[in-house]
Amino acid sequence: MMNIIKELKSKTHPRVLGGFDIFKYIGPGLLVTVGFIDPGNWASNFAAGSYFGYSLLWVVTLSTIMLIALQHNVAHLGIVTGLCLSEAADKYTPKYIGRPIIITAVLASISTSLAEILGGAIALQMLFNVPIVWGSILTTITVVIMIFTNSYKRMERGIIEFVSVIGLSFIYELFLVHIDWGAATHGWVVPSIPQGSMMIIMSVLGAVIMPHNLFLHSEIIQSRQIQKRSDKYIQQTLKYEFFDTLFSMIVGWAINSAMILLAAATFFHNGIHVEELSQAQSLLTPLLGNSAANIFAIALLLAGISSTITSGMAAGSIFAGLFGESYNIKDSHSIIGICLSLGISLLIIFFISNPFKCLLISQMILSIQLPFTVFLQVSLTSSKQVMGKYANRPWNSAFLYSLAGIVTILNLWLLFENL
Repeated sequence: MMNIIKELKSKTHPRVLGGFDIFKYIGPGLLVTVGFIDPGNWASNFAAGSYFGYSLLWVVTLSTIMLIALQHNVAHLGIVTGLCLSEAADKYTPKYIGRPIIITAVLASISTSLAEILGGAIALQMLFNVPIVWGSILTTITVVIMIFTNSYKRMERGIIEFVSVIGLSFIYELFLVHIDWGAATHGWVVPSIPQGSMMIIMSVLGAVIMPHNLFLHSEIIQSRQIQKRSDKYIQQTLKYEFFDTLFSMIVGWAINSAMILLAAATFFHNGIHVEELSQAQSLLTPLLGNSAANIFAIALLLAGISSTITSGMAAGSIFAGLFGESYNIKDSHSIIGICLSLGISLLIIFFISNPFKCLLISQMILSIQLPFTVFLQVSLTSSKQVMGKYANRPWNSAFLYSLAGIVTILNLWLLFENL
């Protein structure tokens, strides 16, 4: 008994990791998660559900599985090297290969920001009848203020709160509709490609596996400078980072699935095709009541603001990497990257006639750029020069390259289908 008491008083015994330790590592994954529950996802998912019912749920499942593997892999790059994907590309790849890919990633971040700002503007139009252009300006100003006045830690807490509200909003709305869970389960696990669905499939894929999120995840995780700690701490972080990624991506899968379920049960069941998000809200009012429609708009506004923040941060990180620097909100390169992404996106909105179609196209553009980012990422994480003993094993590299191959094949399929 005395020995037990002495052991309890001792402060020198080896510490055993407890279950609550994982909460120290949750944050980066959720900050990235909001990127694939952004307004572009809303457009893709509501189009998928209203046109094809439950049959395209498998795309969300496949995309999320791919996303878990890719986000986990790119986080390893940041943990081990202390470099984000953009910095590593600048340092370890020939300029004629790395720089064009990084530039296309900047363009992808612009496409993303376009969708995010539009989503916030559409939500303001739903709630307060604000014109799209003015709503876009207000959303951009709000995001710029938040980006330039918050640190990573404060940003993470805010994003987690936003994701929670969005998730709870859709859970609430699912209770108001009748879901055919048998058909939904079949849709989640059995792939099917209905006629005319390829563009929407690619939009859903691009909306979930977003290139800028791969850059952002590596940036957030490397900002913790874990590579400067002991080897034991690095291994511990690699282990717990996976749980952060897995948890965060499952949250995103659930919310994306809920959007398709809601659209299938509410619109597809009634023979209604959603062609704009404001239409979705107005149609929800007679079907589900005013509260559901208002919650839909509020959740869209939160998604628009929070995802614009992450796309802006990603653009700053990607652009700074061109010059071998990490993201720093006080550095001119990061500031230019943010301004390019948000500014060009806002300018494009002034010339858009069909916001909903623009949302779908913006997500499809992401799927086109995605293979370039994935091939770059896997080549870096498979290199012993870059990762040392933490480099991908051959089977892991083959698996990750196959994911890039799947996206490439789908892109080519879409191209030939539209020729």
